[in-house]
Amino acid sequence: MNHALTAAAAGFGAGLSLIVAIGAQNAFVLRQGVRRDAVLAVVGICALSDALLISLGVGGVGAVVVAWPGAVRAVGLVGGVFLLGYGVLAARRVARPGGGLRAAGGSAPGSRRRAVLTCLAMTWLNPHVYLDTVFLLGSLAADRGPLRWTFGLGAALASLCWFAALGFGARLLGRVLAGPTAWRVLDGLVALTMLGLGLALVTGA
Repeated sequence: MNHALTAAAAGFGAGLSLIVAIGAQNAFVLRQGVRRDAVLAVVGICALSDALLISLGVGGVGAVVVAWPGAVRAVGLVGGVFLLGYGVLAARRVARPGGGLRAAGGSAPGSRRRAVLTCLAMTWLNPHVYLDTVFLLGSLAADRGPLRWTFGLGAALASLCWFAALGFGARLLGRVLAGPTAWRVLDGLVALTMLGLGLALVTGA
């Protein structure tokens, strides 16, 4: 029992250390949380996707994927172009004072569908997600032997806790972001994050 708890705690810590780093997913979840737009759906997609990818890594799929580096590169190019496009849209919002503030009042018609599709793209078209979940966590889990699935469960739980805290806790920033200037700053940070990651994926940096 103690060994299982240790493995789960190690998985939780490893998963959290990889997930909390600023990235496309976190920036998007944060913005959706502040806007209170499709937060449950976005958090669910991120957490369930991570759980599935971690399971694949624990199951040893990472070693198989390594055999097709071209496929990973193709995903990186598509994901990079997508992130660049999203970054440009965020930059355009910076140039439109009040755009983010108007969106903060609630979900507009069709916004939930757009949020879901955008979240799916940011998750499954980002090679860094595969690197963290399938490869790194999969490798760490392999060292746990028969307790590798317990380690993976801990990592998946860390993902769920983080995205839930980020998405639902972001609404506490509502007052801080009550003005258009604050929203422009947030969108500026999102734009820089997306454009930087997109450029890195397209160039293979």
